[in-house]
Order: sequence, then structure tokens, then C-alpha cells
Amino acid sequence: MDKIFVDEAVNELQTIQDMLRWSVSRFSAANIWYGHGTDNPWDEAVQLVLPSLYLPLDIPEDMRTARLTSSEKHRIVERVIRRVNERIPVAYLTNKAWFCGHEFYVDERVLVPRSPIGELINNKFAGLISKQPQHILDMCTGSGCIAIACAYAFPEAEVDAVDISPDALAVAEQNIEEHGLIHNVIPIRSDLFRDLPKVQYDLIVTNPPYVDAEDMSDLPNEYRHEPELGLASGTDGLKLTRRILGNAADYLADDGVLICEVGNSMVHLMEQYPDVPFTWLEFDNGGDG
Repeated sequence: MDKIFVDEAVNELQTIQDMLRWSVSRFSAANIWYGHGTDNPWDEAVQLVLPSLYLPLDIPEDMRTARLTSSEKHRIVERVIRRVNERIPVAYLTNKAWFCGHEFYVDERVLVPRSPIGELINNKFAGLISKQPQHILDMCTGSGCIAIACAYAFPEAEVDAVDISPDALAVAEQNIEEHGLIHNVIPIRSDLFRDLPKVQYDLIVTNPPYVDAEDMSDLPNEYRHEPELGLASGTDGLKLTRRILGNAADYLADDGVLICEVGNSMVHLMEQYPDVPFTWLEFDNGGDG
């Protein structure tokens, strides 16, 4: 998009609705990849335009006719251009993402929240756990979104949020503080279970890296902005999952439950553990593995 194109947008577009429409058109024409919290150009535009104006996503309909200042229009146009030209996920442009109805700070130190585990949390793991968990472990916490969402779902529980990356934990700590949960969610730096005390958890939830080598080579450009440490997990995508499965029993209470996301690598998992009766969950809002 050259300067003439940018000047035209800034000079002729006037309202929030104008910017939403223009953004949808640009995204549709550019054939960008959706997969970081949206699946269509309209939702993508809403999540870029409104946070860029420091507005909530659910503004009243009549507010969309509000006129914008020149600086506001420049900010939005610049971000749309970067989204299209550099294929940067919207969440990294606005530093905002949503998970289980809660807003989180994100940047390129962590993955953009999008796990289907969120649906399980919203349902309080109905049918999967037999009692209210008192001790919860979120392994590979990243931004801390799963740990924080669990703390909201189970306010009486203690939640440990574990990650090997100090950069990711810094983001998680920021989110924990912003949500006022410093007494509920404890960030811990550890290589999986290696540096954890032998706590017996009622619930272990983990969304570890699980992208195999073949899929890593084929990922859309949008995913290249995310930390590889949070995506790649060896040739078959199970490098970390095998370690988690091998150690989780030592940290689970007698009636404890392990929820582990493996995505497309579920095929490899079933091949390598043919005698393990895994329970594969179905989701109303999409996602499997």
C-alpha cells in the first residue's frame, strides 16, 4: 500500500464504521490467514479497529458513526497495513487478546490465546472432574490465560502457572497482576515438572507445543511471528507431550485429571500409545485433539 493509498484512506474515511468497512475490504483483498482468535475479516477488523481506539469490542451500534481524529485514523491505517504486508497477527498490533471472555495482554513473547480448552473452562470441566479442584496446574502457561481463566472458574483453588520461558512468565505475571490474582495464581519457572515440588494436583491442564516438523514448515506467515518455543515439538509433535505423560501421574491426586491438548499430533499419539484409553473430547466451538 503506497503513500497515495494511505493518504486517501486517512482523508476520505471519517467514522468508526468507515474504518471497519475499509479494514474488511483490505483483509478480504489480501487473502490473509485467520487463526488467532478470529476466522473472518469482519471479526478481524473489529479486533483491530476498536482496541486501536481504546474502545471495547461491544460498543453501541450508534457509536460506530462517531468521527475519528486524524491521529486515530493514521494509527488504524498503519496497523491494517502491517497486518496485510507483514502478516502480523492483530493481537500483536494491539497487545490485546481475549480468552474465556477475559482480556489479556500479549506480545511476541507468547502465543496468541486460542485453545479450545477455554470451552472446557467455561463449562467448569463438567463431566470430566468429580469435585471442585483445590490445586490446579497449568503446564506451559505462556500468557497465563488458561491459569487465570481457571482461577476465575474456581476462585477457591490455588493455580500454579508453569513455563520454561522467562519471557513468557513475564507476560503471565503482568496478566496475573492486571487481573488481581496474585494470591490465586503462582507463576513458576520450570522445565515441565523438573523444578516443581511434589504437589498432588486435582487438575492438570496443559497446552504444550505440539506442532510436528512437517506442519512447522507449512505454517502460514502469521505463525512465524509467534515464539517457535511455543509451537514446535520435534519430528512428530510429541516431544514435550511424552514427557508430560511420563511424569503427570506423580503429580496427580488419586482422582486427579490430566487435560492435554495435542492438536493434529493426536494421530501420532494414538499410534505410539495404542493401549492407552485416551478420552478425545468434542467441542461446540471447533477444535480437536
